[in-house]
Amino acid sequence: MTPVMDHPFPKSTTISEKCRRLLEAVSPEDHLAVIINADPDSMASAMALKRFFWRRVRRTLIYRINAVQRADNLALIRLLKIDHQHIRKLDSSRITKWAIVDSQPHHDEQFGKYRFDIIIDHHPAGPDYSAQFVDIREEYGANSTIMTEYLRASGIKPSPKLATALFYGIKTDTDNFIRPTLSNDVNAFRYLYTYANINIIKKIESSEITKKTLGSFRKAMDNLTFFKDMAIIHMGKVSNPDILVIIADFFLKLAEVSWCIVSGIYAQKLVVIFRNAGFRRDAGRMASKMFGQWGPAGGHKSAARAEIPLQEIGSGQEGALDIKQFVLGRLKSLSR
Repeated sequence: MTPVMDHPFPKSTTISEKCRRLLEAVSPEDHLAVIINADPDSMASAMALKRFFWRRVRRTLIYRINAVQRADNLALIRLLKIDHQHIRKLDSSRITKWAIVDSQPHHDEQFGKYRFDIIIDHHPAGPDYSAQFVDIREEYGANSTIMTEYLRASGIKPSPKLATALFYGIKTDTDNFIRPTLSNDVNAFRYLYTYANINIIKKIESSEITKKTLGSFRKAMDNLTFFKDMAIIHMGKVSNPDILVIIADFFLKLAEVSWCIVSGIYAQKLVVIFRNAGFRRDAGRMASKMFGQWGPAGGHKSAARAEIPLQEIGSGQEGALDIKQFVLGRLKSLSR
């Protein structure tokens, strides 16, 4: 049995050694569950891990903790026929090993229900990541890059379906290489291009904006506020927090801004999305400073997220105007 790791690998560890250690974390009789917060990068990473363990475990199943409602992500699942289920369909009694990719246990309270044997991620390392196998590379632009390296080091050529998923995972998480990346991301992207179906990529990308989302863009325009070089939008209650991400990415394109901060209320939580196109500030650090005292907050230099239970910031903040002023107030307090 592989010893429990309470820290990621040293940077000097070779990919061949990591592959060996990863294979040692499972046995042929295992039923492996891969738990994800479903987005393109996590779904592709889960598919890659399933392929890596093909014929190495009895079965690999992929479960998501979230509802997938973004039109482009639904197109990705439909066009690539990604085999996965919602976590409510999970029968824990049948699972012998647990893996999490593109996330860590502290990222969501639903992850905290499981004791993971395998953690592979590219977000900043959190406090609770003891497992038999831990590979956290926060300098990487996409988790799909890490998984591509595992496949290549093991001599596994990805199928067109898997290559397309990994290619799109890198494309979305690096925002077409606008966000901070490594040469590893570029190399993996170039490698996958040979096997990926680019026409499917184009079809997925053209599915992002629908008739249903147009109303949200209209609301965002009405609620847009500027503060220095920042575009700030509060959307009030939303039926799906993914729309906050779509709006943040869109309004970051404004020529006059280098920041976009979009907030909304979902499931009795204040969800805040940060996007940064500048050089000096760090979105993850800003999210943590603004909201870390109330709930999970952090991310990368150019993209971050915070989720705060409404009761943590006071019941008086439930109104749209109050929340907007609360976010602005937190922002101004950091700018003094």
